[in-house]
Amino acid sequence: MRFFKRSLIVAVSFLVGFVQASENERPTYKLSLENDIPVTLAAGGMFGMGMFLYSRMDTPKTLKDKDDLLPWDKPLAGRYSKSADKASDIGSVFALGPLAVGGIAWYNGNSTGGEFATFTVMLLQAVGIGNGINLAMRSLEIWPRPYMYTENGEGKEKAENAKGEAYGSFFSGHATAAFTVATFTDQWFRTTYPNSPYKGIMRASAYSLATLESVLRIAAGKHYFSDVVVGALVGTGVSIGILEMHRNRNENFSVWAGPGVAGITIRI
Repeated sequence: MRFFKRSLIVAVSFLVGFVQASENERPTYKLSLENDIPVTLAAGGMFGMGMFLYSRMDTPKTLKDKDDLLPWDKPLAGRYSKSADKASDIGSVFALGPLAVGGIAWYNGNSTGGEFATFTVMLLQAVGIGNGINLAMRSLEIWPRPYMYTENGEGKEKAENAKGEAYGSFFSGHATAAFTVATFTDQWFRTTYPNSPYKGIMRASAYSLATLESVLRIAAGKHYFSDVVVGALVGTGVSIGILEMHRNRNENFSVWAGPGVAGITIRI
């Protein structure tokens, strides 16, 4: 029984030590010519192709039937808010969030110019890939923006003057960009300030602002619920993929010791 208790204490202490080491360890990222030249070219190519397809969107002769929309999106058809539309565009200023975090850290000596350059390149790659996918999908004109179904007021006037891009609501480019920015802002802060007690606050703030941007796009009548959810998933997923691709992993062993116990941490 005593052996079991001691073994349990050692096991718990080992896990706690591992979690603390993983949480407080400063992650590093690196660029490499063999990886980043093709990834950067692919990001630029995807963005360029997406822009090309987006610019060639035509105005359909008929509007997609409202009953063909997804059940949870259908109630949003016919919505439009000019104020929410403007507010969502103003929110684009938060796109500078990651660069602000990195720039301040570099200025204060918590980061280096090399790290700033690495994160900037990764951010541009994520933006290029994410927005390239978004523009290509929107060019398929899967369904029109909600305001296209407005029957009176400012929404009707906007619908009457709409161009081809208004017929491709799926999926939200603003949500894609917002969650790309949120992911990089969060991870850049965690990298430059690994022991900061404000990491949780920064993460919550970054993703809350991204969520607010998405909600404003719905309130504006620019997108449906499905549009912003998919945009959020694409923006976050592409960003995490780019970050993990560049993450510098140390597979060595580390030995640690605590009061009465000791252990080995395996970094994978």
